Amino acid sequence: MAAAVLHNRAHEVANREVLVDSAGTGSWHIGEGPNFSSEATWSKAGYQYEHIAQQFTRDYFDSRDLILVMDSSNYRNVLNLAPHPEAAQKVFYLRQFDPLLRQIDPGSSEAKNLEVPDPYGLAERAFEKVLEMVEDSVAGLLEVLNS
Repeated sequence: MAAAVLHNRAHEVANREVLVDSAGTGSWHIGEGPNFSSEATWSKAGYQYEHIAQQFTRDYFDSRDLILVMDSSNYRNVLNLAPHPEAAQKVFYLRQFDPLLRQIDPGSSEAKNLEVPDPYGLAERAFEKVLEMVEDSVAGLLEVLNS
């Protein structure tokens, strides 16, 4: 869902080309399309995005300037793949850009507050709540990229 929102708003970044893709740290959905409920939620909100699941690999550090993760498990998994300390500096929780959460240190006990919950298998309202979190965070990210 985050990739859908950012992809649709990337044109708002001045003086930079922003390319968006999405990859998970697990291999269980490789080659599949988006979760039906996620796609229905972002489509209902007016976002258009096509997605085929792929797995995050160490090579991503060479070809991406910014790596955004949704939760602490993915944060640790991605950092463990970083080939060197400078590469790890590209990794952020998406919610670190939410204006209300910017002061939280991802290494602190408050890091749980930076997580975007996985609404898989939950009611439509859970997906809508995640979309709200993502939209707030993407808006904050765009502010940072435009400053």
